[in-house]
Amino acid sequence: MPNRTKVYIAADWDGDKKAVEQLQKWNESDRWSLSFPDAHDMTQARDDSLNCSIKRSLSLRLNASKTFVLIVGENTISVRSGSCQYCRSYNHWGEFCARGMNIDYHSYIEYECEKAVNDRLKIVVLYNAAIVNKTKCPQAVRGIGTHIPMWYYQDGKYYWDYYAIKNAIEY
Repeated sequence: MPNRTKVYIAADWDGDKKAVEQLQKWNESDRWSLSFPDAHDMTQARDDSLNCSIKRSLSLRLNASKTFVLIVGENTISVRSGSCQYCRSYNHWGEFCARGMNIDYHSYIEYECEKAVNDRLKIVVLYNAAIVNKTKCPQAVRGIGTHIPMWYYQDGKYYWDYYAIKNAIEY
């Protein structure tokens, strides 16, 4: 069993980039007490890598993690990036991988969620909104873990809910 000490953050990196960056900002700042070892500091997967290569890299990061944080936004449930059918090595006529790899139709987010559940990681689902809407959450983690909004509404404005997020991740 690997030594699991890291926090793994999964998200639709296009749609929820600002939420991911906010977590990283709090983690890297000396002014905030949220501090966690980020699993994404371990290995880097190039954007032009094959989907199966990227999933191997994600697997290594998840294997070192004790906490899985999923940021759920508007499009999380429908993101298909990472599925073999979108890989340049996928043969659409014969439905096989030209490189001999196993075919996996899961998106990166689906893959990460299922692996986190199978590895029995602590699950934290942060909604990039002021409410929790589980219909936007992937099925694998919809009914487990801690689900909280990342924002709160007060005096006509939306604010990051730092303390709720910190408590969900750290405890």
